[in-house]
Amino acid sequence: MNIDISARPRRSVLYMPGSNARALEKAQSLPADGLILDLEDAVSPDAKLTARDQVCAAVKARSYGDREVAIRVNGLDTEWGRDDIAAAAVAGPDAILLPKVENGEMVADFESLLTINNAPTTTGLWFMIETPLGVLKAADIASASDRARCFVMGTNDLTKDIQATHTAQREPMLTSLGLCILAARSYGLAILDGVHNDLQDDEGFFNSCMQGRELGMDGKTLIHPKQIKPCNDAFAPSEEEIANAHQVVEAFSQAKSAGKGVVVVNGRLVENLHVENAQRLIHMKEAIKTLEEATSNIT
Repeated sequence: MNIDISARPRRSVLYMPGSNARALEKAQSLPADGLILDLEDAVSPDAKLTARDQVCAAVKARSYGDREVAIRVNGLDTEWGRDDIAAAAVAGPDAILLPKVENGEMVADFESLLTINNAPTTTGLWFMIETPLGVLKAADIASASDRARCFVMGTNDLTKDIQATHTAQREPMLTSLGLCILAARSYGLAILDGVHNDLQDDEGFFNSCMQGRELGMDGKTLIHPKQIKPCNDAFAPSEEEIANAHQVVEAFSQAKSAGKGVVVVNGRLVENLHVENAQRLIHMKEAIKTLEEATSNIT
């Protein structure tokens, strides 16, 4: 069962260390919408080559079902970056995640390596936005390649670089998150929120998920399987939202048939823009159901 890449749910996207063979196997049974198989931050220098071999073998085996799978490679300024990209291109994941992207020229350099190594046309590019310059150049990055698919916010590095403080409501991050959301939406990209570091802070984690959804994020990157369910719950439309969406679509359809351009539903004025949002929620719910059914067949 195939899922249109443009319609894939990305509520929860879990980082998995590429050097940990057991973790790569366990990921097959996890209910995350997507996986980032990591060759960069989660892997020590002496394990880089092992991680590359293990991750590429796992991707080639196609053992993760319909979950969206990305490989995060090392940067081109490292001794592993070019070989990571060459190996990832051959493996053919859904996406290759590029670290610390700061301008369109960097994107072009990465894309040329994909072309040289005959990466499938279905392999997209995801971009880590984790530096001040990356935020300021977000629109340039988003528009630099036809393979562009998704921004991934690196809020830990970004907080460090702007010399900010981690706060419960993430006030220091809001400007950066907002600018990247604007750029992503302007060029049709998805965008994933940064990780929540405190695994004991369940309430804070859920609040962070809800804040991300309210800002317009598609989902959140995760560092532990325990975060998957609350993240999925936070980013999925509720039953009440879906019921209201169906009501909006039906009422507007009837009004349109009667030659009316607007209609009132539950005391609220409904126009075409509200219908588009309602249809988006219904489509998202259907895509989530499809993915969860496909996932249950291999867990």
